[in-house]
Amino acid sequence: MGFFSFLVPFVVLRLVLSRTTFAVVDSIRPSESMRDNTSLVSIEGSFELGFFSPGTSKNRYLGIWYKKIPVQTVIWVANRCEPINVSSGSLTINSTGNLVLSGQNKKVVWSTSSLKQARQPLVQLLDNGNLVLRDEKDENTENYLWESFNDPTDTIMPGMKFGWDLRSGLTRRLSTWKSFNDPCNGNFSFRIEFDERHHTYPELIIRKGSAKFHRLGPWNGISFSGIPYLMPNPVFDYRFVYNDDEVYYIYNLKNPVISRVVMHQTTTVLDRMVWMETKKIWEPFHTSIAVAVCDEYGYCGANSKCDIRTNPICHCLLGFEPKIKQNWNEMYWSEGCVRKSPLSCSDKEKDEFTRFSGLKVPDTQYTWVNKSMNLEECRAKCLSNCSCMAYTNLDISEKGSGCVVWFGDLFDIQGFQSGGQDLYIRMPASEIAPKLNYEKARTYLKVKVERAVMIIAILVGLAGGIILVSFYILTRRYFYGTSNFSKRYKSQDEELELPLFNLHTISTATNNFSENNKLGEGGFGPVYKGMLEGGQEIAVKRLSMCSVQGANEFKNEIKLIAKLQHRNLVKIFGYCIHREEKLLIYEYMSNKSLDYFIFDERQDKLLEWSTRFRIVCGIAKGLLYLHHDSRLRIVHRDLKASNVLLDEHMNPKISDFGLARTFGGDQIEGNTNKVVGTYGYMAPEYAFNGLFSIKSDVFSFGILMLEIVSGKKSRHIYDENNGLNLTGLAWTLMKEGKAFELIDDCLLRDPHESMEEALRCIHIGLLCVQRKPIDRPNMSSVILMLSGEKVLPRPKPPAYFTNTDLWEDHSPYATPLSCNTSITTVEAR
Repeated sequence: MGFFSFLVPFVVLRLVLSRTTFAVVDSIRPSESMRDNTSLVSIEGSFELGFFSPGTSKNRYLGIWYKKIPVQTVIWVANRCEPINVSSGSLTINSTGNLVLSGQNKKVVWSTSSLKQARQPLVQLLDNGNLVLRDEKDENTENYLWESFNDPTDTIMPGMKFGWDLRSGLTRRLSTWKSFNDPCNGNFSFRIEFDERHHTYPELIIRKGSAKFHRLGPWNGISFSGIPYLMPNPVFDYRFVYNDDEVYYIYNLKNPVISRVVMHQTTTVLDRMVWMETKKIWEPFHTSIAVAVCDEYGYCGANSKCDIRTNPICHCLLGFEPKIKQNWNEMYWSEGCVRKSPLSCSDKEKDEFTRFSGLKVPDTQYTWVNKSMNLEECRAKCLSNCSCMAYTNLDISEKGSGCVVWFGDLFDIQGFQSGGQDLYIRMPASEIAPKLNYEKARTYLKVKVERAVMIIAILVGLAGGIILVSFYILTRRYFYGTSNFSKRYKSQDEELELPLFNLHTISTATNNFSENNKLGEGGFGPVYKGMLEGGQEIAVKRLSMCSVQGANEFKNEIKLIAKLQHRNLVKIFGYCIHREEKLLIYEYMSNKSLDYFIFDERQDKLLEWSTRFRIVCGIAKGLLYLHHDSRLRIVHRDLKASNVLLDEHMNPKISDFGLARTFGGDQIEGNTNKVVGTYGYMAPEYAFNGLFSIKSDVFSFGILMLEIVSGKKSRHIYDENNGLNLTGLAWTLMKEGKAFELIDDCLLRDPHESMEEALRCIHIGLLCVQRKPIDRPNMSSVILMLSGEKVLPRPKPPAYFTNTDLWEDHSPYATPLSCNTSITTVEAR
């Protein structure tokens, strides 16, 4: 007995040392196994294979993550949808040479299926993050029988082929995690799609379930048609391979940086993330792909173009007209367009082709591809088939080569400001400008020349006078623009009561509107940081020439904000109008906008409850001033997180008054045929019937308050079984006595008194988002409620309780078809 007592400690020590030694190796063989409390580490220590539990889950999964990064970042999961409930996982090589993952009671939860059996199988974790199965006796160490790179989860790693191996039929695709706590396949997937048998054009597709959600387009020799901004850069290089054996995208890093492409489960974007060692965080690179309105698949329907720069954003292609004109008048575009005149498809009256430039080419589901044809041969090929609707080059690099032709309707076309691709669309002869015969042409040109000579003579006569007048005006504007900005310019529009800056002054202040000075971009255009000669920091809103905010809205914002003086409203210093340019000059807000903090998993931790509550109260005071205390009663109509800016002390200031409306006297309600604003924040009576009032602002404030408390966006679904959005979730939790579960997790460390304030804010928020305007409190009552000086009544059910609730109690014709939604939001001023 004494001998065994003496021996046991040495046996235990030997086992511990053995396990420690095993944990740093990079491979296992048939006689070995890897259990839950051990791991494999790549030879240079870059990656680790082991068991982990994601988020707050207690389930165990086998995965690979970065070894040297303090934030555990998982790049691959074996048993995505087959979790192991207890720490009983074991990874081994079975008798057929395959890798097997077993759980409790040795139940197999995942395995590989290599058709070729190795003489001496070896499983190894490589330093690029690839887990491989190979034959140790094979001299070619890269002859893999199986590899994790061929079965990705939600991440594309450097050196990984993303796409098809046509010889084996293997396809590599991504799918999102179901949630932060569950790596099982989520609702979104990403793949290269094409049909080899029918010679279709391969392209990148994001699907939501089985439906197409976003199409990044086919490879055109330079980039993917739908992402023209994918350009050479100092971080990575890339290529697309399309031959008889393989179709895939691959990238490699140029510099010693850590980078990956990941598909997120909540934001439905593809992000290229780069590890910032100094900050110890992952940050998105500029080639990240976010899905905006025009990126939604088929947003404008067939035979149309979506262009975010125009208003409206959907247009029928030349030669086409809306299929249902009434729907297009109401800005409901999904049914698309049809031809005005039928194609002739005859030798007597031949069809022609019109070139459209700067496009994402249409969906390639019904295409034909030839790699050797030139563009003229491609045209002839399309013209010879009555079903062919359009054609273009397969490869637009250098002189262009190859041929792609489209059959049937043209679907999911998008216009770009730069980049994009040419597309030649078939038109009937009747839609092409008529050809003049020789005599008519000569007479036509003679008349045109005579008129041109006469016009030139008149213009020459006026030129001197115009130049003198222009010189005088420019000199006068330059003098006033470069002087102290507090001096008012006595222009024709005296009512604006603000200094007029000249374009040169603002261009100099913003370094010619440099991208480095760009703070963000909203629905009305980009915003730039600038500095005037005296050192005054400013924010310049440069109204997009294609913005939905026209001259009237621009002047409306100037006139309104010039008359407003309140600590919780953003200050305006002046404006500039130069030809098509329209600029607003604001005070610079160093802490960007509220949404930059509350909707970011890293930044929201910087907003403790006391700061959030101060922001809530500040917004409420700003609204009270607009509704009751200013010289004019003002309804903002677009109150949202991105329109609340934060100064250096995190004090909130309401901005963007381009959509605001004023009331006179005792008027409390207005009506409009043009509903503008942002879905998720609009009161139901405004969204459906165009009725706006101070109570519609109260509704927006209630939504915003719930977002501030919860850190959640109003339009997302938070209970898929019941379809509950943020208001529905808040209402349900309050009824169940669990309102505290809505509070942002990063606030739970705050003291009990703070939690009471947060619960009070949830209650007030639900009072503000009640369906009927008469039930909602006004802002003076809200401020009393926030201070605790007023008893809180029981709220009635909120509007927009679920997605389907959006349409309850409304006529089927009273849909918000005319609503102009804000597409992007300004991050800072």
